[in-house]
Amino acid sequence: MKRGLLSAGLFGALMALTGPGHLPFGGLPAMVGKANADESGQQGGTAGRAPSVPMARDPSAAVAEEYESAHRKGTREAFELFIARHGDDPLAEQARAELKQLTR
Repeated sequence: MKRGLLSAGLFGALMALTGPGHLPFGGLPAMVGKANADESGQQGGTAGRAPSVPMARDPSAAVAEEYESAHRKGTREAFELFIARHGDDPLAEQARAELKQLTR
């Protein structure tokens, strides 16, 4: 078989695999446009969609909630657990002070 026929055959097979919905280089595949279509059917919009991942919580709020929980329990174990988890947080100093008051 000649080299030209082989390359032409490979090129034809490649074109057959890409299908008729193939866009030029740099374009988006047809399914991406459909996935981004809004409810009216126009491509490119994202109207009416909820975010797939909720917004991240403020870490300091979570630490404050854990401190309040330890404070409500008022036990040595609760304060020790808080200190072990959040030893670098400013609230850990308050937890240490309350822990010292419990041991007296």
